Amino acid sequence: MGLKVTYATMFDPPEELHERFDAALARVRAGLGAAHALHVDGRDLPAAESYEKRAPADARVVLGRFPLGSPADVARATAAAARAFLSWRFTPLAERLRLARRTAALIEERLYEIAAALALEVGKNRMEALGEAQETADFWSGYAAEIERVGGYDQPLPDDPLAGSRSRNRSVLKPYGVWGVITPFNFPLALAGGPVAAALVTGNTVVQKGATDTPWAGRLLADCIRDAGYPPGVFNYIGGRGSVVGEALVADPRLAGVTFTGSYEVGMGLLRRMTSGKWPRPCIAEMGGKNACIVTASGDLERAVCGIVRSAFGLTGQKCSALSRLYVEEAAANALVAKLAEAIRGIRTGDPCRRENWMGPVINERAADAYEDCCVRLAQSGGRILEGGRRLDDGERAHGHFVAPTLAEAPADHPLFQEEMFQPILMLARVRDVQEGVALANRSALGLSAGCYGGPDDVRYFLDHIEAGVTYVNRPQGATTGAWPFYQPFGGWKGSGSTGKAIGSSHYLPLYLREQSQTIVE
Repeated sequence: MGLKVTYATMFDPPEELHERFDAALARVRAGLGAAHALHVDGRDLPAAESYEKRAPADARVVLGRFPLGSPADVARATAAAARAFLSWRFTPLAERLRLARRTAALIEERLYEIAAALALEVGKNRMEALGEAQETADFWSGYAAEIERVGGYDQPLPDDPLAGSRSRNRSVLKPYGVWGVITPFNFPLALAGGPVAAALVTGNTVVQKGATDTPWAGRLLADCIRDAGYPPGVFNYIGGRGSVVGEALVADPRLAGVTFTGSYEVGMGLLRRMTSGKWPRPCIAEMGGKNACIVTASGDLERAVCGIVRSAFGLTGQKCSALSRLYVEEAAANALVAKLAEAIRGIRTGDPCRRENWMGPVINERAADAYEDCCVRLAQSGGRILEGGRRLDDGERAHGHFVAPTLAEAPADHPLFQEEMFQPILMLARVRDVQEGVALANRSALGLSAGCYGGPDDVRYFLDHIEAGVTYVNRPQGATTGAWPFYQPFGGWKGSGSTGKAIGSSHYLPLYLREQSQTIVE
């Protein structure tokens, strides 16, 4: 197939893609309802407790029964990872590369089945689901290529200028040990696969904790890693509640480091815990976003509308990079609002497995209730809803968690301009110019992604002054979303990230390693 699947290339996919997805979906549906296991020390193990996971688009559909791990399961997994680290750390780089590339190949072989499961479990449309599956494979192959490129981070340094002997110096980056990976519901494959790949390729062992809303994706990733042939204990998968499994993992003294993707509040708490023991342990916290886009009078409104809609309502607004705040120069505001309203009315919302539907459900009933609460608050403090603002519970949608894509206009000091809603809600405020727009965008404590549509002077000002780790300019494929590994590094500033480095970049792998200076006198 000629299409290279990325989030930016899926405007007009070939018919073959849809045919292959529909065939895979039929195969996956035929196996729904199965019982799934944990993966610990090279074996698939049942848990003492399990729960029934239902599809967010149709609660009548049982996807399967999934394990609820216990503190004892976490202890077993961490002990296995600690034992495995003793030999895994010395595994030749060539073997680690082989296993990583084999994992990438298995994900690609199973791409359409994995994407079908993601559409059913997460509620994302088929193109977003295929994109996430391919992105995950690209993390594995990309990180393998990167560590190979730098020679495993073993760097000779100048010899000491000694007379009568030779003093050889080098810098070597070495793995920490047992690495925890705690993943979110919205990208349960990619935001597990990326950190797991990074940790394993650098010589760490892993205990991954999946989200209870999306346990299937984590299990499918575990299947690929298991089938790639990793030694027992090198990778372990535990499902379960954050208050039980996540807490037990973080509290385990054998945990050497952790990667967390989730909310600002939880991430900041985890950062404090990881630095408060006998010594600080590394914590890569990828936290929330309150992402802004600025549109000036010199911007291309057709491009802007396309990028704004894709970023505000893709995955039903449940992305940390979703567009949430829109600051529009007054001279362009009326025209942009009219075009946005028309585009929003054209969004097809329903079962995301169906080709014609672009927006699926929110993840669960709590999220749907939170959407309704946000809509009530939107109409307060001077705000008004221009489009949407309602539950969608007609016909077949009555069985899922569907809400309408929503556009609201409000004064720039409306409280919801500062809260991460994680909903398909876009708030708009009018501004005098790009300078005011950037100032308002920077007012947030979060700084993940940002976009701008404008002329050359606007763009220069935006790029020079915006406080965000990921920026897009005049991009119809997405105003604030659509990063792809090794094309657009993805990481946040301020409260959106703890390291100042981005996933899918040449700066990411060293976060999983610590430096040792070696001097040998001959």
